[in-house]
Amino acid sequence: MTWSERQRAMLAEMGIRVWDVSPADEPVEAEAPASVSAPAEVSVPAVADARPPRTSTETASDAPSPSALASTMDWPALREAVASCTACSLCESRRQTVFGIGHPQAHWMIVGEAPGEEEDRSGEPFVGRSGQLLDNMLRAIGLSRQAGETPDPAKQVFIANTLKCRPPGNRNPLPDELARCEGFLIRQIQLVQPRIILAMGRFAVQSLLRSTAPIGQLRGRVHRYQGVPLVVTYHPAYLLRNLSEKGRAWDDLCLALDTVEASAGAAQHAPAGG
Repeated sequence: MTWSERQRAMLAEMGIRVWDVSPADEPVEAEAPASVSAPAEVSVPAVADARPPRTSTETASDAPSPSALASTMDWPALREAVASCTACSLCESRRQTVFGIGHPQAHWMIVGEAPGEEEDRSGEPFVGRSGQLLDNMLRAIGLSRQAGETPDPAKQVFIANTLKCRPPGNRNPLPDELARCEGFLIRQIQLVQPRIILAMGRFAVQSLLRSTAPIGQLRGRVHRYQGVPLVVTYHPAYLLRNLSEKGRAWDDLCLALDTVEASAGAAQHAPAGG
């Protein structure tokens, strides 16, 4: 894979010097990553078959949450349902919900964890320093969250969080909160129909893959979510605290890019149906 001068400048801004990293300088993974040319695929069970167990605060007589009714909603109805959701106590402390942003038929979908303080204030996912880092990473491979920059869905991303409301004090999401919000994300994925999903951060990965394994054990290979290729990587906020991991996150992004390109090439060479 070759990079233009613009892409090299983006990588330099991210603090990554991919072109002069020798194998001896690279950190050792717990497991060797799969070859990009033939990534391993790990299937994920259907979401309906892997719901988290009920908590002590959730009873069988509880009315369905708005997210549980989202499976037939279009974009306007889904956005309204998220904005008016009161299914858990997070509605009492939020400024506003964080629905998502990007092209509604983008080929790339990025799933994050939960809104932070800046997201809660702006109503947009991945803002502030972590959002700037993510945007730099995306621009380095020709992608954007802003439809005005490139209207081509193949160059666009749709970004959404696993949780639509900020937990107080940026604490970790609770299992009940994730379960009650889950249907919104499932419907967003169904509407976007992405060619690739990039799961960023522990709670996004756990929600989509139903796995408690560390990110370091799950990255470096291609998983599948409801038939869609899914690549695991670190959250940009984590990368800002752990600068040495930026190179691994770049590898993950390249794996996702190669997976999309390989899929597009296979589709072009597939024989027409009879």
